[in-house]
Amino acid sequence: MKTIQQVPKVLGKYYTPLILFLMSLIMFGLMFGSVRQKQVTYKVGQLSSETIRANKTIENKDETKEKQRLAMESITPEYTFNPDVETKQVESVQTIFKLVKQVNETAEKQYNDKKSSSKPTVEDKLPMLKSNFEKFNQADIAFFQSFPDTFYEELLQLSSSDLDNLEQAAESTLKTILSKHIRNSTLQSEKQAAKELVQYKELTSQELNLLVMIFDKAIVVNEVVNDKATDTMKESAKNNVLPVMIYQGEIIVREGEQIDSKAMEKIKLLGLTNQSTSTSPLLSMILAIVLQIVLIIYILRHSDKEIRVKSVTLYTIAITVSVLFMKLLYLLQKDSLSNVSLLFPAAFGSVILYMFLDKRWGLLMGMFQAIFSIFIFYNLAGTTSLLVISLFYMFSAFVSTFLVNKRIGAQLKESFFLLIIMPILFMAVLVIYQGFNIGDSRSITTLFISTGSGLFSFILSIGLYPYIELLLTDDSVIVLNELSNPNQPLLKQLLEEAPGTYHHSMMVASLSANAVAQIGGNSLLTRVASYYHDVGKIKHANFFVENLPDGAENPHNFLLPSDSKEIIFSHVTDGVKILEEANMPQFVIDVCQQHHGTTLMKYFFIKEQERHPETTEEAFRYPGPKPQSREAGVINIADSAEAAVRAMDHPTNEKIKEFVHNLIQSRLEDGQLNESGLTLDEIAIIEKSLVDGLCSTFHSRIKYPKMKSEAEKMKQEQEERRI
Repeated sequence: MKTIQQVPKVLGKYYTPLILFLMSLIMFGLMFGSVRQKQVTYKVGQLSSETIRANKTIENKDETKEKQRLAMESITPEYTFNPDVETKQVESVQTIFKLVKQVNETAEKQYNDKKSSSKPTVEDKLPMLKSNFEKFNQADIAFFQSFPDTFYEELLQLSSSDLDNLEQAAESTLKTILSKHIRNSTLQSEKQAAKELVQYKELTSQELNLLVMIFDKAIVVNEVVNDKATDTMKESAKNNVLPVMIYQGEIIVREGEQIDSKAMEKIKLLGLTNQSTSTSPLLSMILAIVLQIVLIIYILRHSDKEIRVKSVTLYTIAITVSVLFMKLLYLLQKDSLSNVSLLFPAAFGSVILYMFLDKRWGLLMGMFQAIFSIFIFYNLAGTTSLLVISLFYMFSAFVSTFLVNKRIGAQLKESFFLLIIMPILFMAVLVIYQGFNIGDSRSITTLFISTGSGLFSFILSIGLYPYIELLLTDDSVIVLNELSNPNQPLLKQLLEEAPGTYHHSMMVASLSANAVAQIGGNSLLTRVASYYHDVGKIKHANFFVENLPDGAENPHNFLLPSDSKEIIFSHVTDGVKILEEANMPQFVIDVCQQHHGTTLMKYFFIKEQERHPETTEEAFRYPGPKPQSREAGVINIADSAEAAVRAMDHPTNEKIKEFVHNLIQSRLEDGQLNESGLTLDEIAIIEKSLVDGLCSTFHSRIKYPKMKSEAEKMKQEQEERRI
């Protein structure tokens, strides 16, 4: 029964470096295709045959500038209101009326003083009025001169009372309008509002026209743009604009969509039209592989030499198959099947490594399984999807190592909880973390697919465990079931040539397996080892009392004690040789070698000591070694107990119980169980189990004197019923 442990030794010490190199090469090849930067040859207007994602995070500077421009244009100019404009404009209008009145008074006075025959005309008054403008500053002069001569001529024609009325109407209206915030955009509407305010006053059409002219010149903007404040606001808005980033993993164009000019600019900006390959992901991938090798070497250096080949081989196969399966899911992944990566049985590899090696290998598998997933699914880089995938893989693998290190079939409830239920709950955590409603279709689909991952891990672990065990160990369930078949050649030979030993072995197997099961050991392995523990007696079957026919004389009566000792001893060495030739599991061979430990062959030792008093115990002790496992320790006790109780005359429950207790006590005092790993509590359980088994098989039958009379009575009652 050759296993993976018995690999060809042609490579010798080069085996481990070679297999690590091959593993790294294979994984590099599988992951390189995912991280390799592909050349995009699409043009504007064409349909994309695949979903194009950003291969790195980069700023889109053109988009950022455009966004800044829009932000600056969206700023409303800052205006400053000048309340002095109202006062200034009203005073300027008042000044006009004042000057007109002064000119009229001066002209009238001059006329009265000179007593001229003709009164001064408007043409005479107008130069006088304009000459008064020179007394004011340039701003006032400009305002006064903005009115046409006809305006002043018409004012000079009005009477004093009309001027007062006109001035009052102009002043009140200007104060009302100029108290508002007037901008360039509202200037005309405010002038129109002023006209409407005086429309229904008791004024002549001439006077209304004069007011309209006054409003047109006097109503001006009193709220102007504060350029400095506005520029500051625009600059602040520009600086507050976040750079437009293209994030790694962002979808540029979806499969089947048309590539527009904007998408093409992003593709060019990302350099996706170049043939060159980005070195960053490749370098990190190589470093991850190297890190894995370093940790493997570290674990190997702290492991037994006997299992190093098995460990590195199994891990290499497991992680390679894992990466290969992830690559397959990557190839199947489309926009319509975005969650297909969650079908990966993330817990399976870690369970197998944990069960057949130790927890360190299981954790290492889970850790690098998650790390390599970020390279396999590199097209999702920068997205929460990749974070979910890697965390889900790692959690599923890590939580699987919480199982007890025994066959999956013996812990189905625990396996179902840890391999299926716990990953589903963790996926629910990730779904909620992403802000999804746990009840919507997308979340339900994600949870359903992640359930498939746990289910696959559960089924694969249970279904493939026996076959992986068959490859990795020589005592798999399949092998043990085959060896327990009564038609197995060695068992048939034992039955034919040493029937007493055969039946003794069957009894020892039953007793030992039951006891081992109660202390949590491997009962099937114990049963099979018990079947073959005395197979060495085949060579000299008649020299063992259980094989002697009834009435036959014991052949040891014709031998010297030393000769008998050698024959008895030989059943151990002969048995080991027979089992090795039959390629039996190493544990079965070990039990055969250890089932007597270094116990003393007391009967023949006493006989020899009667002849030669100087004889020492060492000469009549089995060569050993002592039992090296709990199972071997139980078989050691059960073997002696069954043989002794079988030879008892009229065994009773009390006699059996006392004998087994004394036997175990003597084995403890002799140190035969020191190396078996059995605790005192376990020994107490074993003692009870053996006593119960032996009592149910060998106790003396009690005679029931009333049985005959009761039977006759029942027969008589039946005959009476027939009558």
